[in-house]
Amino acid sequence: MIFDFIKNKKECQHNRVPLNTDEAYCPDCGELVKNKWYLVRCACCDIKRTAHNHYDEIVPDDKFCHNCGATEFYVEELKNINFIDVNYAVYKKEVVYRHCCSANEVWIEKEENLLTEKRLIEAK
Repeated sequence: MIFDFIKNKKECQHNRVPLNTDEAYCPDCGELVKNKWYLVRCACCDIKRTAHNHYDEIVPDDKFCHNCGATEFYVEELKNINFIDVNYAVYKKEVVYRHCCSANEVWIEKEENLLTEKRLIEAK
């Protein structure tokens, strides 16, 4: 548990990424961060439950639903946060890994017999 605390302190927390954008680059580490909102609902009666982020997993605050007493729940991702859901929603910053951006593209101009040939080379 102490190791997890120390590990999380060394990683960037992306505190300077604004809340009002869907995704933005972190000015501290340069990673692309996507802001996501989640809502926890009871699997039995579908009522909203208060929740929190526990070691990168979204779990309800109480073990049992206050409406029907069930323990099962499901997590719903919200596209847009509504002011009614603010008390129940959980905010999470997720790093987006883009595999397409790892390749570099370079233009090379090659002169032979007064003809200019342009080729696109993909460097990895």
